[in-house]
Amino acid sequence: MPPDKRRIHLNAFAMNCAGHQSAGLWRHPDDQGYRYTDLDHWISLARTLEDAGFDALFLADVLGIYDVHGGSRDAAVRAGAQVPLGDPMLLVPALAAATSRLGFGVTVSVSYEHPYALARRFTTLDHLTKGRVAWNVVTGYLSSAAANLGLGEQLPHDERYAMAEEYLEVCYKLWETSWDEDAVVRDVERGVYTDPAKVHDVAHHGTWFDVPGPFLCEPSPQRTPAIFQAGASSRGKAFAGKHAEAVFVSGPSTGVVAKSVAGIRAAVAEAGRDPESVTVFVQLAPVVAPTSSEAHELYGSYLAAASREGAMALFGGWTGLDLSDVPPDEPLRHVHTDAGQTALASFTTDDPDREWTIDEIAAHIAVGGRGPVAVGSPTEVADEMERWIDETGADGFNLAYAVTPGTFEQVAELVVPELRRRGRMPATPPAGTLREVLGGKGPRADASHPAGALRASRIS
Repeated sequence: MPPDKRRIHLNAFAMNCAGHQSAGLWRHPDDQGYRYTDLDHWISLARTLEDAGFDALFLADVLGIYDVHGGSRDAAVRAGAQVPLGDPMLLVPALAAATSRLGFGVTVSVSYEHPYALARRFTTLDHLTKGRVAWNVVTGYLSSAAANLGLGEQLPHDERYAMAEEYLEVCYKLWETSWDEDAVVRDVERGVYTDPAKVHDVAHHGTWFDVPGPFLCEPSPQRTPAIFQAGASSRGKAFAGKHAEAVFVSGPSTGVVAKSVAGIRAAVAEAGRDPESVTVFVQLAPVVAPTSSEAHELYGSYLAAASREGAMALFGGWTGLDLSDVPPDEPLRHVHTDAGQTALASFTTDDPDREWTIDEIAAHIAVGGRGPVAVGSPTEVADEMERWIDETGADGFNLAYAVTPGTFEQVAELVVPELRRRGRMPATPPAGTLREVLGGKGPRADASHPAGALRASRIS
């Protein structure tokens, strides 16, 4: 890799549903999102990504329906906007068995499940994938999820992050301190599978959680899975600075994203960690074809199939704002909500040089969601990807699809070879645990990370 060129990391951004970021594109004749219930569909996609040198398949998730727009879930249900929706975790073992190098990032909210149970599921996945799993830590933003899980009202934004801090503390204790590295001895002569002296209570008694006893699982290849995070509010950035090993950002311009990237790296430094140790992924939707004219024709067909109503249903869920009665030519104003604050800020306070009307926002997010769309030939799309990396200081892309698996197949066939020719992607993709693929010095969290620090304190 040329020393003056930052390597470009690639994730495929998907969801176990018929339509993820591009609402209504299930109507396009090239889309196979309806096959989300077909395991063969996912296995084929995973193999395509691995063969192309992608770092990971990143699986988003929510536990509620987008019901803010128009005060109803109907717009989201009609458009197939992240509903119907399956559990992403259940895909991972099968996809890991079908691949040998590809990583898997899975979104799970800390708001709806006890850490003791979730820690076991992630350790199980880390064992079964041989260390190729990451947890995208989110706090949740849909009030419908809190209601349907019996929690009543969604906790306020900053309070959710306070709970998330303790949630991760519990998980780190379970993963890093409960079982010694050599606890499992499998001594046939003595009849001892695990040495009881090397299994320890975590004795956690906090504000939100009580976990007195030991973990159920022996140490996995990474112990703590690689930690992903996507919050870019002030509270979210502080959380990412302390915990994240990879961060996802999105925004409509390089200026907006560059501010987010700089803020994240500053937060990492403030937490006493190397700011370059965090891999930052930018959301981007590529529309690529052998020629520029073909790509623009393809993009036009995507826009024709997209659902404006579905796009605004997603935006309402992301921001907590119901804009159904606002005139389409009205500029968007910033207000404080307890939903995700990043999506709203990227179209308001983060972009002071532009006023976005409601209609412009709907058109922008209809294909590819909140990030930009790169349309063109392989050379043009690679140019745009390089520009985003160079102007924002990010490390790679979370590639959203217009149609699946077509978008990812086009990138694999047309764009990846071009990036390799430019020295932006390695000819031979790195192998190892996902943490190592992302640039970590080893399979375990290092000592500057809270998980690594806990492990070090236990060993000493």
